Amino acid sequence: MKITAQEEYGLRILLHIARRENKEDATIPIISEAEGLSAAYVAKLTRTLRLAGYLKSTPGNKGGYILARPAAEININQVMKILGGSLYSKKFCENYPGTLKLCTNSVDCSVRSLWQMIQFTVDQLLDKVTLQDLMSSEETTGQLLNKMIGI
Repeated sequence: MKITAQEEYGLRILLHIARRENKEDATIPIISEAEGLSAAYVAKLTRTLRLAGYLKSTPGNKGGYILARPAAEININQVMKILGGSLYSKKFCENYPGTLKLCTNSVDCSVRSLWQMIQFTVDQLLDKVTLQDLMSSEETTGQLLNKMIGI
């Protein structure tokens, strides 16, 4: 399992915009330069985030993007699912790439139980995390996340 580039960079774009609150709006060129991404890729991700209700675009020469709601109200689990979906979904077994039409383990699959448990665990953690939680330094964020999981 991997975090996709779309998930990683979409989340970084949201963080970049959240950290600019009280400054001028974040434009695609500003985000592109700051994150080292192409303007086209930033435009694609900001559109996805805007359509999902996480960003608002502001018109005019100095227009750009701002958060559509406070960072404390933006749930990271929901953001990740908008950007890339779940790590495991029930449709996973329907997309069997083997030579047979159906997976030979479609009725009784112990591996499916593992994927479901991993998804459940990831969902439980990410449901507790907001964009506001990620706006601090890496050390502070790490301490916060450790508290969330009881370390």
